[in-house]
Order: sequence, then C-alpha cells, then structure tokens
Amino acid sequence: MTDGDGEMGLYEDIVNRREGIAVIGLGYVGLPIAVAFSRKTNVVGFDVNRRKIDSYLTGIDVTGDVGDDVIRTCGVKFTSDEEMLEGIRFFLVAVPTPIQSGNVPDLKYVQSASRIVGKKLTPGAVVVYESTVYPGVTEDVCIPILEEESGLRCGVDFKVGYSPERINPGDKVHRLENIVKIVSGIDDEARELIARVYELVIEAGVYRAESIKVAEAAKVIENAQRDINIAFMNELSMVFHRMGIDTKSVLEAAGTKWNFLHFTPGLVGGHCIGIDPYYLTYKAEDTGYHSKIILAGRHINDSMGAYIADSIIKILVRQQLDIRNTRIGLLGLAFKENCADIRNTKVTDIINELKDYGVTTLVADPLVDPQEAYEEYGLELADMSSFQDLNVVIVAVPHTPFAEMGIEDFKKMYNGNQTKIMIDVKGIYSKAEYEHSGFYYWRL
Repeated sequence: MTDGDGEMGLYEDIVNRREGIAVIGLGYVGLPIAVAFSRKTNVVGFDVNRRKIDSYLTGIDVTGDVGDDVIRTCGVKFTSDEEMLEGIRFFLVAVPTPIQSGNVPDLKYVQSASRIVGKKLTPGAVVVYESTVYPGVTEDVCIPILEEESGLRCGVDFKVGYSPERINPGDKVHRLENIVKIVSGIDDEARELIARVYELVIEAGVYRAESIKVAEAAKVIENAQRDINIAFMNELSMVFHRMGIDTKSVLEAAGTKWNFLHFTPGLVGGHCIGIDPYYLTYKAEDTGYHSKIILAGRHINDSMGAYIADSIIKILVRQQLDIRNTRIGLLGLAFKENCADIRNTKVTDIINELKDYGVTTLVADPLVDPQEAYEEYGLELADMSSFQDLNVVIVAVPHTPFAEMGIEDFKKMYNGNQTKIMIDVKGIYSKAEYEHSGFYYWRL
C-alpha cells in the first residue's frame, strides 16, 4: 500500500480533512457513526427522510440516543440532497433491513442506498455497508447495483467492505466507541483501509474478518444466539407457571453456579434480535436447510405478547371481574427499556390480544414520540395522570422512571374497591412486597 493516489492516500486525505466521509442513513446506527467521525474528519450525514433531517438541523435528536446538545454542536453536515454527496470517496451505508410478511428479508432500503451511492461513485472510492444482512448480500446484491449505476468495476475502480453495526439503542455503557468493530473488505487492501478509518473512532479496536461473508454471518448469529437463549427462558417461564413455581426465583438460584448464563424471560422486539434470525434462516433455506432451533426460538418469542395477554384474562376470570368493564393501564411501548425506539415492539401484541377480548388499554410511555406511535400503530398515548380507577397495571417496559416508582405510586392508579392486579412483565419489583401490600402480582 502506498501513499498518494492509493487507498492509504485516501486515508491520509480523510485524516487531514481533504476528503470527507458520507454516512447514508441517519437512524439509531448511522447517527452515532456520523457524529463520532465528525470529531475526526469532515462528514456529510444523508437521509432521504426530510423531516428527520429538519429535526437534526434544528438540534433535535429524534433517536434520543445521542442527545440534542451533541447534535447542535457536532460538525455533521445534515442533508437530504443527493448533490451533497458529490466528490465523496468514502461512504458508510447504515440503512434499515427489516422483514416483509412471511418473515422474508426486505432489502429495498439497502438497494435504494446502493443506487444513490452508485450514482456518485468515482474511481478510488470505497463503500462500506453496516446494515445487517444475510451472507452474500453485499457481494451478490449491492455490488452489482453499484457497478450498474456507476459504470465502474468493483475491485478495480472502487472498493467495497462490510462492517456490521453493533449499536445497542438506549445503552449508555456499551457505546460505538467501546465496542470492538468487525471489518472486512473485498480484498486485503480494502480491509486494511477500512480498518484504519474505523480505528479513528473505535477505541476498543477493530477485528479484521477474513471475508465479507464471514463478517455478515458473524452479525446475524450474534442476535440469533441471544434470541435462542431468551426463548429458552420464555419457555421455562411458561412451564414453571403451570407448575406454580416462580421463574425469577428459579433463575436466581440457578445463577449461583459460575457457568450459568444469565438471561431472563421477556418480550423480544426491536430491529435486531426479533428480525436478524430470519435473515439467517432465509439464507439457510436457500441452501436447502430448514432451521430447527432458530425458528423454534423465534416462534416462542413471537408468541409471548399473546401469552401475557391470555394470562391476564385468566387472572381476571379467577378474580371474577367483568372483562368488558375492566380498566387496564399499560406502561411502556418501546421495544426495550430506556429507549424511544418502537420498531417491531412486541408490546403491541399484548394490546392487540387484549383488544380481541374486548378490553381497551390505556398506554403511556414518556420516552416515545406520540406522533410516531400513532403513525406506526394507530395508538394514542395517554398521559400517566389519566391512570386512575384501574383494575390492572401492566409494566411492560422497565424504563428507569417506571422502575423508580414505588408501591404508593401504583396504589393511586387503582380502583380502591377491587383487587389491585400488577403485571410486572420483567420482574423489576419485589414480588413479596407487592403481595404483602395486597396486590395480586404476576411476572414472567
């Protein structure tokens, strides 16, 4: 590798701000990357969503993960204008990769981003994909689009790499900078350049994978592994409830062994764990192999919202409450705690299942954008001040403000003349204390 016009010359130009980096897609993944690199070089942050760009330009972090102050003071040039990508020679693509009906991968966003980038490619450019995909997408789907749009040849005129995102929305401990970054390239030269560029911002260092397909596969199995382990916990919860045994107590006892894996039951949603395994099983079926363990785990986790709702209905029946006149308040709509992200949240499964029984649920989540909740799910979020005269309170997502609430806070929400039913999905409160205070307490 040589300086000057070669790959390392591009690196030096980026470091010295003679060249810039463009980040395509400014959601929970792309935004932190753009902000981090803006501290080291010139960055253009591009997203087709003009409303999102307008928010960033006015200093509002719509993800809630980076912070308004950081957005206002960072050096990112936010834009939805493709012309701003002219002259860029290092692209990072961080767009969503959801699933379609039938749990089939939906590559429309990564394909669209590839077309946008392809039109702006010039000789010597580098394109790095961060979006989660099944092994083969970068080389078999993305590169042909880049070549078609640019008229250039990959490996000769431009380089491509893959570096899977490991962002954990809402996590204030594991951040972009302190999580090891996997990098890969179409050849050794591309991989080394990409690694050095990421080393500008990744304090934990980078891991150089031997190929793009290895890096793609590593990403999808990370979340598939976690999905399977949580599915086991959820199945245990259903089994132990039938036996009249408290699952959390069992896990606390078992957890005293040094090699016990500390997973807990719960709802599995979001844009990663609830989706990525389907990318792996889709590709597996393409090779003629039908997944057994992975799909079984997905089936269990996808059914937990309905299971929780059914358990609540059984409790109401046992308590001899009129289901049609039951008032239920639900706290938390985001897919996980301390996060505003509602993509693929499984809390809606609880709401919809209760609705099938004729039960209307009040839903509150101070972290979630009410407009987004309505546009995505048709839900009108309630203010917690309206949580009065309830029969049931469901703490579906353990946001810190909810976790810090005490028994007296909850007592004010109930109809004082009937049994106070507390559904603590993740088991964040003391079962003994709530039962001692007269609550009917249930947790997974």
